[in-house]
Amino acid sequence: MNAPAQIDLETRSKAPTPADLDITVRDERFNRGTEPRRWWAGDAFGTAWHNALSATFPRGEAFFIEAVKAHREGADPKLEAEIRAFVKQEINHTREHIAFNKLAESHGYDIKAVDKRVAEMLEMTKGRPVILNLAATMALEHYTAMMAHEFLANPNHFKDADPEVRKMWEWHSIEEIEHKGVAYDTWNHATRDWSKWKRWKLRSLMMLIVTGRFFKHRWEDSMNLLAQDGITGWKARWGLFTYLTFKPGVVRRIFPAWLAYFKPGFHPWDHDDRELIRIHEGDFSAALMPAE
Repeated sequence: MNAPAQIDLETRSKAPTPADLDITVRDERFNRGTEPRRWWAGDAFGTAWHNALSATFPRGEAFFIEAVKAHREGADPKLEAEIRAFVKQEINHTREHIAFNKLAESHGYDIKAVDKRVAEMLEMTKGRPVILNLAATMALEHYTAMMAHEFLANPNHFKDADPEVRKMWEWHSIEEIEHKGVAYDTWNHATRDWSKWKRWKLRSLMMLIVTGRFFKHRWEDSMNLLAQDGITGWKARWGLFTYLTFKPGVVRRIFPAWLAYFKPGFHPWDHDDRELIRIHEGDFSAALMPAE
């Protein structure tokens, strides 16, 4: 009788974080004078979804920073440098989404409920093992990277948007792609003494939990914002569902990348999409800063 095959659930990927990857800090500022209320080309559903997303970023990205920093001790020099650059990028993202959120509020949207929900969720993480915060960060960073890829690869998302708002999301997307492996590599460093099965199981379970909460809460937040525009009931639900799954359909389009997260041996850089960064990089070259 043949012996059962040994399945390696965390085999090192054939495409780990590229050795020549540079994580570059682009110190940009946006949306200090943008005017349109429905900046998403008059589309209330896109506006609600992205306003809801943006409202989560200031507290969310501060959480990401702390989760990664908590596990940097003993990291090799390359990962240490990448963590420092990740932190600087995320600090800038926080600043710009605060400005964007103020813009949304100045046009009549009340997004305080979104911020309150995020604060309550983060309060629940206090006192639990910090490795769980890193696992959640890793899953959410995969979400930001998936959406960033889609936003840059598919011009339909921004083709009619306010130019200033479009540039802000493109800038954010570039840097999300660039540092998409940092939380994951920090996780691999922090759990290096774990069994391969334990590492795969926890990251997979956390992705399922994060996915359920992410869509539940962003849907509720978007419904709330749509109601502020006078759009409620089936019209609001169908409009948002159509926006997310059909046209432009960001949720439908990121599904294969989401599924890949559960693959044994997965790594965010299995798909090297730095070409998208190069396509858009010229727009922000004047704001480049050294990562160190």
